[in-house]
Amino acid sequence: MKLVFYFSAVFFCCIQLLLAQEPRVVLVTGGAGYIGSHTCKALNQAGFIPVTYDSLVKGSEDAVKWGPLVIGDLLDPSTLDQVFTEYKPCAVIHFAGFRNVGESIENPSLYYTNNIVGSIHLLNAMVRHGVKTIIFSSSCTVYGNSEEKQISEAAPKNPLNPYAMSKYVIERAITDYADAYNIQYMILRYFNAAGVEEGLHRCHHSYNFLIPKTLLAILYPQAPLQIFGTDYPTKDGTCIRDYIHVKDLALAHVQSLEHLLKGNSSNALNLGTGIGLSVLEIIQAIEEETGQKVPYECKPRREGDAIEAVANPHKAASILGFYPSYSDLHTIIQSEWDSIKKTNDPKNGE
Repeated sequence: MKLVFYFSAVFFCCIQLLLAQEPRVVLVTGGAGYIGSHTCKALNQAGFIPVTYDSLVKGSEDAVKWGPLVIGDLLDPSTLDQVFTEYKPCAVIHFAGFRNVGESIENPSLYYTNNIVGSIHLLNAMVRHGVKTIIFSSSCTVYGNSEEKQISEAAPKNPLNPYAMSKYVIERAITDYADAYNIQYMILRYFNAAGVEEGLHRCHHSYNFLIPKTLLAILYPQAPLQIFGTDYPTKDGTCIRDYIHVKDLALAHVQSLEHLLKGNSSNALNLGTGIGLSVLEIIQAIEEETGQKVPYECKPRREGDAIEAVANPHKAASILGFYPSYSDLHTIIQSEWDSIKKTNDPKNGE
């Protein structure tokens, strides 16, 4: 097992002594990824010590700034056991997993092995080490093509691709483990995560989403944005999604953790704004925000894409008091644009 520390073990112990109490350590799988790294920052600011467990296959080592990094794979139970023994976390926040719809259709074995089997190893380690609290990073894709204009948590589940199915299976596994082993959980179904907090950045694999891809098309017009499907039964023929700032998602994880650690009940919650925007509306907003035209080309529909996915956010507001504060489209686009120009501007030779 390879350990990478951003502060020494001695300093880690000194912090514990200064606090004069049991440290609130949280194991964050996939904490070197896009949403995971933002959540580690929010955990640190809330007084928790996030321990990132990440294989770095998709994550970025330089995104780990708020606590120790343990490089390991969920498919390796012995390394998991060492981490639980070493750090004795009070809870787990589980982000680790592959999350590309198209890739999951082309290579379902990868998704069922990595996402599902890895998650079972994690749950088994929690049982062995007596850790009773988990927050799971799920997805609105478990609903498929819902008939609800604002999708509620009670909507039927109809995963359309292996990625979505892997999320749904893990959800079911968590609820079964909760019943059998007295585990508390919060299942958080994200809609479309977007935006970047200052001082952080997207990991490379998370550029495969509409807003960053659109901005990259401005910087690299020789590679125009591809719009998959312009004949959907929507207002302009393109898919509709609900965009929520990653900082709001991170804060929702902290709220969920504090909710569970106070002994409140387990639940599954949607995280979104309740506002649906089409692909063409996003492109128009980006052109207005940046003052530049977006080069794009229209392609046929892509297998596995839902027509429309917009959250009913009322349950998260009721249970957690969660209201998105950073998810206006201006803030999302400007934060993405600032980040992408720093890390991808061809004028900088990158």
